[in-house]
Order: sequence, then structure tokens, then C-alpha cells
Amino acid sequence: MSKLFSPIKIRNIELKNRIAVSPMCQYSSINGVPTDWHLVHLGSRAVGGAGLIITEATAVSPKGRISPDDAGIWNDEQVNAYKRITSFIKSQNSVSGIQLAHAGRKASTYSPWKGNGEVKVENGGWQTIAPSSIPFTENFPHPKEMNENDIKLIIDQFGKAAKKSIKAGFEVIELHFAHGYLVHEFYSPLSNHRKDNYGGSLENRCRLAIEIAKSVRETIPDGTPLFARISSTDWVDGGWDIDQSVQLAKWLKDVGVDLIDCSSGGNVSNAKIPAGPGYQIPFAEKIKKEAKILTGGVGLITTAEQAEEIIKSEKADVVLLARELLRDPYWALHAAKKLNVDLTDWPKQYLRAK
Repeated sequence: MSKLFSPIKIRNIELKNRIAVSPMCQYSSINGVPTDWHLVHLGSRAVGGAGLIITEATAVSPKGRISPDDAGIWNDEQVNAYKRITSFIKSQNSVSGIQLAHAGRKASTYSPWKGNGEVKVENGGWQTIAPSSIPFTENFPHPKEMNENDIKLIIDQFGKAAKKSIKAGFEVIELHFAHGYLVHEFYSPLSNHRKDNYGGSLENRCRLAIEIAKSVRETIPDGTPLFARISSTDWVDGGWDIDQSVQLAKWLKDVGVDLIDCSSGGNVSNAKIPAGPGYQIPFAEKIKKEAKILTGGVGLITTAEQAEEIIKSEKADVVLLARELLRDPYWALHAAKKLNVDLTDWPKQYLRAK
């Protein structure tokens, strides 16, 4: 019996298997509105058998976008565009999730194929914000240090975006607290040099993450699962590390987060990251065991056997695939065959190929 293809229930939502589509920026939205590209991109992974389909980092405000081409969910036009996508995903017996994000000091930058570094205001960019006025790199925007009113606004924006996400039909909410974006910038001592209640001690640096999670948990229905993606380490001495991540996970669990999506890096441009097959899985395993919370494993997971072993050995509760699902939208269907699982919910339009 395959563990990878066993269902898992989180609050009121049951995933048919442990395979999730990791959020992947497409840089293909118009004024934050998803397009037909997103319908086909996300919909094909649902047809391909993944149990959970999580959208790309979706900004809670226009100035929270990584690039001017990023997705957002701050208005009703965006909500209505997402309804078409979430409805299709549900029709394929998959669950739709949205990753809510604010890019902080890494906002107002070019889409990868359009350029590199800062998009100037005269070219459609904007003033960025961060816990401290420290740019990510020399060619990134110089952020404004946030005051307490700015912080309160961000918390409010996450709450409102979560409410709109439910209206749009999403069944899982994930908070993007990783990869050097705003909330990671707060909890990492390398980017947070504040002297107030949001800087200094571990508890203070984690305060924004906890307050956002608490606000969103209170906003969404009790039965809706709440995930948080964190960077488990900065991969730099003196930076954020796995032991601090365990404590953050415990605090997030206390305010109603159900699963920690365990990624890493993104806050230091020259960090030496030992990337390799499953290189972040030890973080998911440690946080799962020590914080006693569900975890997601992500990072160079490519084969059915590898994913099965991660779930079977209880190193994580779900696996999130990114690049491998770009290469093969039907990875889950192929994985089932490799693991001798006879799926009963193949798309009926494709049964002749089963």
C-alpha cells in the first residue's frame, strides 16, 4: 500500500494523496489578475493527479508584488478570475490552495526574462518596504524602514487577502514566510536591525509572522487548513537557522497554523546552498518531530520512489514538487504506475491511455 497515495485530512479538507504542486511564480498576470495561462498551468497539474494545487506567490497588495507581472488578490476582479481556476481544480477532485505573499525589499524587480534588479518608479516600479533600510543587493531597490503603522497595514492586508481567497474558492491558505520576502526579512537577524518590539530577540523578530498567522486564522473558516512556508535556514553563520525554525513552528502552531512548508534560503544573495536531491527534507523531519506539527517536504524531489520514502518514513506529511512538475504535469499519474497503485480517478477523457 503506497503511503504517497494515501489520503490525508487536515481540518475539514481531505487531500486524495500527499502530492502537492509547490507555488511557482509565472510572471504572467495583468494588474495582478491571473490569465488563461494560469488556468492551463494549474489546471493541467490537477488533471495530472496532484492532490493539492498551490498557486504562485500572490501579493496581498500592489506593492507586495515581486514584479509588476505578479499575481495578486486585493480586488474583486482578481477574485472573479480565480473562481474559474479553483472551480476547474475542484472538478478534477483536487484541492486548490493559494500562497499569500508580500515581497518586502525584494519587490519592484523585473520578471526573469525582462531584466534584472530594480524596476524604477518611472518604469512602473514603486517604493519598497522592509524591517530595516537594507537592500537585498546593490541593484535591488533601497527599501524604506517600516514604522508600526506600516506593520499594522500589512497584517490587515493579509487578513483581507485571506477573506478574498475564500471568496475565490480556495480551500487551503498558505502564508509565504520564506525566501527573503517580507516576513523572512523580519525573522532573520541578517535583515532585521530594529530596536523596537519587532526586532532584537527571537520572539520580537518572529512577532510579525505570528501576528499575521493569528489574523488570518481568525479571518478564515475554522475548517480551512492554514499552512506557512518558512525558510528553515539562511545557510549563513549568524543567520536564521533550523533551531530557530523549530521555535517559530511551535509559535505558529499555537495560533492555528496546521502545516509548515519547509524550504530554505533566499535572504542572502551569496549564500552557499548545498542543493541536491531532497536536501531540505531533514528540516521537515526535524520540525515535524520537535514542533509536533505537520510538515511539507520540498526541494529537488523528482522520483516516485524518493517521494514514497519521504512519506513512508514519516520525514514529512506531504511532498511539494516544483521543477519536476514543470517538466511533467502528469507526474502523479506516472508515479502511481511506478508504485503499482491503481488509481480510480484517472480523468475519464484520458482513460484510453491508462
